[in-house]
Parts: sequence; structure tokens; C-alpha cells
Amino acid sequence: MPNLNWSSGKGRIHFAKSNSDLYEPPNFEAFDTKLVTPRAPTTQALSVLDVDMRAAENKRAHKTSNYKNTNLLVRRNQEFLITIRFDQPFNNQWDNVQMEFLIGSTPDENKGTYIVLSIGKEKLVGRWKSRVVDIRGNYVTVGVTPDASCIIGRFQTFIVVVSDFGKQRTARNSNTDFYVLFNPWDPSDQVYIPRESDRQEYVMNDVGIIYNGEFNNITSRSWNFGQFEQGVLDACLLVMDVGKVPLMYRGNATQIVRQGSALMNSNDDDGVLVGSWSEDYSIGTAPTAWTGSPEILLKYARGGGVPVCFAQCWVFAGVLNTFMRCLGIPTRVITNFCSAHDNTGNLKTDIVLDEDGRVDRSRTRDSVWNYHCWNEVYMKRPDLPDRFSGWQVIDSTPQETSDGLYRCGPTSVNAIKEGELSYPFDARFVFAELNSDVIYHQSDKYGNTHILSVDTAYVGKLLVTKRVNANSYEDITSNYKYPEGSEKDKQTMKNAENRGIPTRDYLPPPESGGVTLELKAETVKIGDNFKLTLNINNQTSRTCTVNASITGCVAFYTGVTSTTFKIENKAATVNPRSTSKLLIDVQAVDYMPYLVEQANLLFVVYGRIVETGQTLSSMRVVTLHPPELTIKVNGIPRVGKDLMVIVSFRNPYTFILKNVQLRLDAPGLIQTRIKTYEQIPPGGSVKYTEAITPQTPGRKVLIGCLDCAALRQVTNQLEIIVL
Repeated sequence: MPNLNWSSGKGRIHFAKSNSDLYEPPNFEAFDTKLVTPRAPTTQALSVLDVDMRAAENKRAHKTSNYKNTNLLVRRNQEFLITIRFDQPFNNQWDNVQMEFLIGSTPDENKGTYIVLSIGKEKLVGRWKSRVVDIRGNYVTVGVTPDASCIIGRFQTFIVVVSDFGKQRTARNSNTDFYVLFNPWDPSDQVYIPRESDRQEYVMNDVGIIYNGEFNNITSRSWNFGQFEQGVLDACLLVMDVGKVPLMYRGNATQIVRQGSALMNSNDDDGVLVGSWSEDYSIGTAPTAWTGSPEILLKYARGGGVPVCFAQCWVFAGVLNTFMRCLGIPTRVITNFCSAHDNTGNLKTDIVLDEDGRVDRSRTRDSVWNYHCWNEVYMKRPDLPDRFSGWQVIDSTPQETSDGLYRCGPTSVNAIKEGELSYPFDARFVFAELNSDVIYHQSDKYGNTHILSVDTAYVGKLLVTKRVNANSYEDITSNYKYPEGSEKDKQTMKNAENRGIPTRDYLPPPESGGVTLELKAETVKIGDNFKLTLNINNQTSRTCTVNASITGCVAFYTGVTSTTFKIENKAATVNPRSTSKLLIDVQAVDYMPYLVEQANLLFVVYGRIVETGQTLSSMRVVTLHPPELTIKVNGIPRVGKDLMVIVSFRNPYTFILKNVQLRLDAPGLIQTRIKTYEQIPPGGSVKYTEAITPQTPGRKVLIGCLDCAALRQVTNQLEIIVL
């Protein structure tokens, strides 16, 4: 908001503002701003000596004490108290006093940006409410209740004394500015969520867990949402200002979350983050190096709205989570394992193999991400039938455009589950991420292709989010999908086809007769040799012989493949109703030279049943785990006492780690600390020590992250209780 200094003279109000302000000063030409000429003592009008916003008391009542902000913060449709001190006793039967609350550059009562409330003899009717709570001599305490659908943001406060001689308005004072936020505690607010445990987790929790890895080997990293940290709320409002979000939209949660999903990425509108999957992060920070949102949002604000480099899906989701929780909207981060990126929107993810069974990178445009992170926000959708209120998907990772901008949502989770895809916004794209069929094709040297097999269950394997009041995940797959192949699942697909999804009229390959292929691997660390298991399951009554070709290549977490490092052929004869296991040796010396960030290996198996000529395909991602980062504390954490935090790491590899960046984050304890090391030699160790003095008791989380070009995703966290 602008820093306006108001002074009076010659019957007018004058303004001074800095060059960095986003708004022009409010235009009061339409209002009577004539100052009162002093009258005889017996008829002297009131003068305002002081306005007390009672910030500490109101913040406790409005559950905003956690915000590190000296100004008052209140929530919609909940009364807050202001005490005004006059130069003489106040008489509410005689005196005429108004309160003015303004937001934006052109205050307008009809647009909800100029609020006038009466606390004297004149009665005004409006959507905001006021009442005189107490009169004690020169002190008047007034209760103010913002409308349940009012604009979110920072309001200026003025007290106006109205007399026969005109109006006397208090000078501009930034200390009486206050912020209005959404109110998830109030049933009248669009973002009301009924359970207190949900409000504590999805609005008040300032640290969370974001899940990644693969669906049967889930890993996680803590994330500092930091929505209460100093400067974060102003940064979130700045995001909307830079993005030119109209003030009239800022009271509508549906519009706020849709705009927010666009404003987190820089693709269209100088949003917060620049997305990059290039592996070259030399002009910024690698996505894997961030530990939380405050560092990003404050950097964006300090730069005056210059996008911050760089982000991938979990960073977009983490920062969007902060943005929404900061404004008071219940929000959580979701991870969808095996998430389809269907470029054509035809509900088919086409994987093309060459004659040797290798992924044909030139002809495979679609991809299945190991995982993809988006957000859910909880709200009523007045624009949809009631049953589609509740959790809504929003996604700020720039994948496809929506109404001309890179954004996604809000789209109802309930509507996705039922295949009701005609409702706004972007339901079809989200549905495809969860329900695409993986179709394996084989191409010959002439470019002709034929279908090898179809996997209808690979995509949308598992959806998880952090469990309420716990450090484990909650499986929410059933919120989005009925069990695969069930009658309700079939009805959902039928509904989706009726809403414009192409019918599944492509010809499937010949029935495989109950023979399936499955690839499995145990947990593997980067640099380890390991064994991949190929299970051939024969559920038929006949013996069969299977010739299989297994291809291994390094891959990005987005499913895009890079170098092929292994091709191996295997054969097995499998008895009726039994399983044959084949072991494939994978040597570190083969894959280590080609690893890309996040260290994923993609194995694809292509098989052929000798007796019938039927073909089979399957794939499996193996995420290699990085070495350990250790976080320890010396002593018992106590308020006001120094606490030593020690972060240590040993390089277990035979190569040098260069230009290493180590971050330590501790929400509510310290701002992000960054330590850099020019190199860590093979077998070498580093130890970083930081003294912390806790100021408040309770549960705190220490988050560490080590990152360099040769080694990503080295994270750890330590929970402590401050006494």
C-alpha cells in the first residue's frame, strides 16, 4: 500500500508519496473536505486527538497474532474495536462523527473501496456495520464489523467530524491502517471450513511436508510456508498489485485463487517464479535448493516485482500455499503420483518404443511425471451446484494455458470424481492428469506404429497430502477416483465422454490371456549397484514362454527420458498360475555418468509371448536416494537461551562436489541462512553451526538443504520443542 502523508491548508488535503508506491493517492475531489474554522468555546466542534486500533486485543480475537506485523489484522464478518479520543466529551445524540475506510487509488462506495460508517447522530446504512460499545468521557469505543464478502487487503482509516461548518478529517496515519483477511471460522464467509483441526492445519500451520519420489517409494521434504513472517503479507498483496488484479475481484475467493494460480508463474504477467526444467540454474537458484516460501516472496517484493529464478512444481505449490494461507484461505499441497501430461487432451498418454523396445524420444510427446504437485483450496462455489463446493484444485505450474493464461482451476474435486467436466475451470485437464490411459506403441524403421498394450491403471496411482496434526501422509486417492474398473468408475468415464472427452474407441491389442509383467526394485541410494526384478505373472491354465527386452535410461521427474544406459534381453518359461522372477543387474558405473537432477532411472520392459505372439509392456521408475544431511542441536531449547544448531554432511562419492549451497531454515526462529562451499572433496565433510535464540515456546521445525549441480534433493528436518 502507498505511504501517504496528508497535510491541510487552504481548505484542501495535500498528498506526498514515494516513487515506489503502486497506487495514486485517493481522489477526494468528489467529497467535501473543507476544514472547520474554530468557533467560540461554547460551540467548539469535536477534534480527534488519537485513534487506538487496539491491535494486540483485536489480533487475539481474530486469530491474527501470529502475523509479524505491527498493524491490525482482522477477519471478515467479525467485529473489532477502535477507541477514539476526542478533545472533549462525546455526545452521541448531538455529535456527528464518521469513520472512513479506504482501499485503492479511487475510493468508491459502490465498489466497496470507500466505506463510511457513522458513530454519532447520523445513521448510515451499508454492508459494513458499526456500533458504539462504550463512552467514557472523551473516549469512545466503537465496534466495526467488515462485510462477509468485503475486499481483502490493507485499508486506511480516517475519522471525520461533521458539523454545520463542514468536515474535519484526521491526517493520514499509517499506524491506523489495518488489513482485512478471509475468515474460515465464520459460516458466512466463502472460505468457511467447519472443523477446527482443519483450520489449524490448513490456515494456521506455517510449516508443512511436500511428498515426492515414486508411488511405491514415497519421499518427502519439509517446507517453510512462513505465511506469518514479517513482510510476507505485504508481498502477497504486492503480487496482486503487480498482476493488476482488480480490487473488485479481491473479495471473491473464486477469483482470488484463479488469479493466484496465474500469478505464481511468470509466463504471462511477471508473476513470482520462473519455471525451469533445463538443469542450468546459473543465473538463479536451483528449484531443489529452496527450503520455503518467505525467501522467495520477500526477494520478489524487494525487487519490485521482478520474477524469481527458478521453480518446478513443488516450489510453485509451496509458494501458492503460502499466498493462500496468508490471505486466510484453507489450502493444502497435493502430490499426484504418476501424473499424466497429456499434450493433446485426448485422455491418452502415448509412449512410442522403437524396434528394440527403447523409448523413441523423437516420437513420444506425452509424458507421465513421477509425481506432480498442485494445491487444493477449500471454499463454497456459488457458481456451481452445492455438491461441488469444498476442496478445489488449483495449479500454478505452467503446463497449458487456460483462457489465454498459464493457470489452472479452481476445479471441484467432487466434479472430477464424477466426470462432470463441463463446470469451470479446467476440469478436463485435471481429469486427464488422473485418468489417462498409457498406450504403448511400437514403431518400425519406416515410422509405422502399432499398439503393443494399454495400461488403464498406471496414471493417478496415488494422491497424498500431509495428514492433519501429523507428520505422515494421508491417502486421498478416493477423493478423486472410484476404484479402477468398478461400476462407478465406468459411470465416471461415461459422464466424461458425455462432457466431451473422446471415447476410448482405439483398438486394444489382443488379450494377453492373463499374463502380466511387473518391474520391482528395493530402495536404492545414488551410486549403489542393485538388482531389478522382473515378475512374469501367468494366471492362465497353460505354460507360456516370454521373451522380454528391458531398457534402462536416466529420466527427469517429469518422465522425459535422457540417455539409455542399459539394454538386456531375458527369456522365461512360466508354469500355469505361477510367477517367474528374473533378475537384472544394474551397475552404478553404467548409470552414474548420465544421471540428471533428482536421479531417476526409467526401466521399460517389452515382452512377447512365444506361443500366441501377444505383446506386453510395462514401466517402472526407480528414484535413487541421496546421501544423508544431519541436523542436531546442542542443549535443551528454551525461550531466551542460545541454542546451537549443527548441520553436517559427508561426500561419499569419488568425485568433487563443486559450488555447494547449504540452507538452514527455521520458521518462527530465524530467517533463511545460506552457506556456500566452493567444493567438497571425495570423502570430505562440512559442518555448519548456527546459534539460535528462541523467542516463543512450542513446536518448531529446523529444515536443512544441501544442493549443487552434481547432487540435488539432499534434505532433512528436525522437530524441536521450545520450553
